[in-house]
Amino acid sequence: MKFSLFAFRGEHMCFIHVLLNAINLSNSGYEVKVVLEGESTALIPDLYKEDSPFYYLFKSCLEKDLIGGVCKACSMKFGTYEFAKERGLKILDDTANHAGLAPFIEKGYAIITF
Repeated sequence: MKFSLFAFRGEHMCFIHVLLNAINLSNSGYEVKVVLEGESTALIPDLYKEDSPFYYLFKSCLEKDLIGGVCKACSMKFGTYEFAKERGLKILDDTANHAGLAPFIEKGYAIITF
């Protein structure tokens, strides 16, 4: 099975669980992609700070190629679009500048939202 974890909430504890579940599913042999949508896009700069609670989890997700992308419209709204582009994160904009579900469903991913 394949899972796409769409993170909409910007709460630290919720997003940590997105990363933990992505790593756990990947380690269990599943294909996983995390998509940052909504308020979670505001967290992007913190994901790269070594003193952040996200840093090592996010780094592990990057190393395992588990990050599916970042919503263009939401990252622009929260001022993290350029930062995401500069870090090489895939920008998703197929649904009126938002990350669409259809491309993931068409590739066989089950969608889980947080």
